[in-house]
Parts: sequence; structure tokens; C-alpha cells
Amino acid sequence: MDISIIIVSYNTVNLTLECLASIPASDGLEKEIFVVDNSSTDNSVAMIAERFPRVTLIANKENRGFGAANNQVLPHCRGRYVLFLNPDTTIVPETLQKAVFYMDENLHIGLAGARILNPDGSLQPSVSYKYPGEKCAGKEITGLAGKIACVMGAFMIARNELIRELKGFDEDFFLYGEDQDLAWRIREKGFSIGYIEDASVFHWGGQSETGTTPAAVFEKKLKSEYLFYRKHYSAQTIARIKRAQIIKAYYRLATLKLLSPFIRNKDNHKNKMDCYRLVCIMAKSSI
Repeated sequence: MDISIIIVSYNTVNLTLECLASIPASDGLEKEIFVVDNSSTDNSVAMIAERFPRVTLIANKENRGFGAANNQVLPHCRGRYVLFLNPDTTIVPETLQKAVFYMDENLHIGLAGARILNPDGSLQPSVSYKYPGEKCAGKEITGLAGKIACVMGAFMIARNELIRELKGFDEDFFLYGEDQDLAWRIREKGFSIGYIEDASVFHWGGQSETGTTPAAVFEKKLKSEYLFYRKHYSAQTIARIKRAQIIKAYYRLATLKLLSPFIRNKDNHKNKMDCYRLVCIMAKSSI
């Protein structure tokens, strides 16, 4: 088996069906596909089962989060590589072959990402060379393998044996930040993170959060960011990060207040102010 593909879905039935349809049936690769549904309410399970009977489908009775849902099927993956694929993606032809070839040719790479494209074909940010708060960090970063910090979690191919050794994602991360944490731990093991520039996927983005307010999404991301800090940074580094965030947040709040009389989109303006207030609250708390 060349590759095991894992898709975690949550109320994205139409996109999940399109994603599954984009996976080539015959491209020379031996593959298996798992879909883990996190208790969707949009008839995802029935429609996926009807349209793609050969897919191994797991229906959770509750939303377990992204990392935990992926981890559920890791013990059953037989592929040399595991592909973590978002349900709001479609795969460009030959991408899977190129990804497998890249991993076969680059034995020092533990996990790699592809070019992530917007629906109009423009490039989304696909690679990051820094972790959250890294500019305030020091010795914590020293010794990590390679130059890439992480790749976008919409498409991540990794060595099965390595992922099993690391026990998959840290399930304390419910939705955001688990990809950055996994990349960090892979680099700690001496493997680099790679970027497969000639492999591409289209990505719609944020579809499982369409019913969530911007401030609530921001709060989830912020909490995951602080969980990342606690796992990988010293208390001194976290204190520096908090001070920097408070200064930036107060500056942005002051600027936004001055601009308030001239803003037409009041809802968007309020969302921005709410987000920066959250930064101040989080940075001042013990989190």
C-alpha cells in the first residue's frame, strides 16, 4: 500500500463529496481512503456511504476535533505514507504521484505539504518558516531540523512509521494549531518539513466554521496558540510574547477607536475590536 488518505468531515457534505471525487481511482498508486465524520448534521454519513461505498467511513457520535478524529484511524492505515487531507479541497491531477515520489526521493523529510490554491487559482500561503511567537523565542528553536516550520494542514503527507511513533496529533488541540505542533515534534526527531511545489490542491477554507462568529473563531485560534506556547516555550519566552501582544493589541484598539467615525462596515470594525480585546484578556490571564 502506497498511501492512506484520511479526511475528517464536519458539516461539509457537498465539499467532501467533491474532494472524494477528485481522488483518482487509477493512477498507479495503491491507496486506501478513510473518512471520519465528526457528528455532522447535514446527512454527510448517508451521502458519502451511498456515493463512495469503497471508502472506509467512521461516524462519530460527537465532534472529537480534527486531531483526535485523524488519530482514530492511524492504527488501521496500511500505507507507507499517510495523507491528511481537508474535506474542502480538490486534488489536481498527478498530485498524489508527485507527493509519493517526493517522499521516496527525500528520506530526510518527515512531512510535506503541497501548493495550496484558492478556487480562482491564486496561491494561498502554503509554507511558514516561523512558529507563533518565535521572534520572542531563543534556544527553544535551536536544533530543530530543516528551515520550514510548518505547512498548511489542508494537505500534509507524512511517513506512517514516524507518525505512529509520535502517536499522531496532540488531541489537546481541538481544531487549530495541531499541524504546527506536529511539525515541531517531527523536526525534534531529526526530520525536516518539505514543500512539494509541483503538487497542488484547491482549497476553499474555513467551511466547517461558517456558522461561527469571527470573534469566536479568533478565540479558538488564540487558545490553541497559547497551548502551543505552553508546550514548546519557556516561561520567560511566554512572558515576552504576552508583553508584545498586549502592546500591539492596545495600539490597534486605540487606532481602531480613532477610525471609528469614518468606518462604514460597522460589523467588521466591531469584530476587529473584539479580537484585539480578546488578545488583551488572554495575554493578561494565566493561560
